[in-house]
Amino acid sequence: MTAVGGSERARKAVHVAMGGFALLLRFIPWWQAALLAGTALLFNLLALPRLGGRQLYRGHEHTRGYSAGMLLYPLSILLLILLFPTRLDIVAAAWGILAAGDGMAAIVGSIAGGPRIPWNQDKSVAGSVALWLCGGIAGASLAWWCRPAVEARPDLWFSVAAPFVAAGAAALAETIPIGLDDNVTVPFTAAGVLWAASLITADAMAAWLPDLMRRLPVGAAVNVAVAWAGHRASTVSTSGAIAGAAIGIVIVAAAGWPGWALLIATFLAASVTSRLGLRRKTLLGIAEERGGRRGAGNALANTGVAAVSAVLVAATPHAELAAIAFVAALTAGGSDTVASELGKAFGRRTWMVHTARPVPAGTPGAISLEGTAAGLVAALALGSLGATLRLVPVTTLVAIVAGATVGAFAESVLGATLEHRGILNNDVLNFLNTGIAAATAIALVVAW
Repeated sequence: MTAVGGSERARKAVHVAMGGFALLLRFIPWWQAALLAGTALLFNLLALPRLGGRQLYRGHEHTRGYSAGMLLYPLSILLLILLFPTRLDIVAAAWGILAAGDGMAAIVGSIAGGPRIPWNQDKSVAGSVALWLCGGIAGASLAWWCRPAVEARPDLWFSVAAPFVAAGAAALAETIPIGLDDNVTVPFTAAGVLWAASLITADAMAAWLPDLMRRLPVGAAVNVAVAWAGHRASTVSTSGAIAGAAIGIVIVAAAGWPGWALLIATFLAASVTSRLGLRRKTLLGIAEERGGRRGAGNALANTGVAAVSAVLVAATPHAELAAIAFVAALTAGGSDTVASELGKAFGRRTWMVHTARPVPAGTPGAISLEGTAAGLVAALALGSLGATLRLVPVTTLVAIVAGATVGAFAESVLGATLEHRGILNNDVLNFLNTGIAAATAIALVVAW
């Protein structure tokens, strides 16, 4: 968080104060809340600049003529209301995390100073802690306040504890060095975590506990050993080994050893294909950084959705659909890496997916016939392995492969349009790929 001047502090004060309107969500139906959010968006766009709102603009916003943040704030709230019309407590909690958490992060980060986030020097540790703590308190308070607005009143643990977990995830997401506005990353990350937590039930947790206690010691030992071996073999960096071990432990504990076997298969597919054609990729300047070793960001981006899905397999009454999401996410992450690496190694013609214009190999969003074919084969192989391991029925294989394909093409389009502008980076694109694949596979299974 950079230094905050007087006008910036006034802007952040308004940012925090607007969270007070979330109190209304206890008393009004979702459509009225959406109407108010839409009105706020139009007010900020058309009226606020004429009523002195330009005093809150940052330097470049005066030149541009509008403030993206002041528009994205109400737009994000509007979209969350439309996404969760029956769970306005989730909307309220995410709003509180955005208002108090993100607002106080800039103020505290500027005043306290101190060490910076290693992977993003524009963010401070103090600011991230403020986002988690202030956002968690505000989110929990608003979730509790809006409990009566939910038809099936949520458990108290959800209203009190889940917002702190969501605020922590939002604080982490806010440190990712991308150009996506915090008014988008913070509330949508928080809402996603809150939605996942809302699926967890006490009965499912109680049923999972014996398996968890049985698997955890051996799972921890095996994953630490595998991570150490991967680091020694130079397939993962130190951060990648730590993150990979943590994800592996979660997946063993929640999805069992069959789920872990699929995780290892996707990792091996990525590691092997990263080394194929390495000389050509190096000469062209498109080889993976660190000699192909996977870091923590890559591990979380490719397997984070799968890890969350694994927990939902064990801790919710929706194990079948969560298992489809788990397999689809791992299939998408593995097959996309295979497509990218083999496309760069052996692809002879590459073109932009949304324009069909020929471009050099390695261009963000570019695809090749060879890479696309390899990705489809890998998706079929990994999906089939998931069915063989009895993680999912074989009848879901088409949906899983289709989900991985949709996710890969969506990633290519987003990469071609947003990555080169710094709005998204490769890790965020990989995360979105796996999330889109999981959602698509579930949608197809439910539709069929």
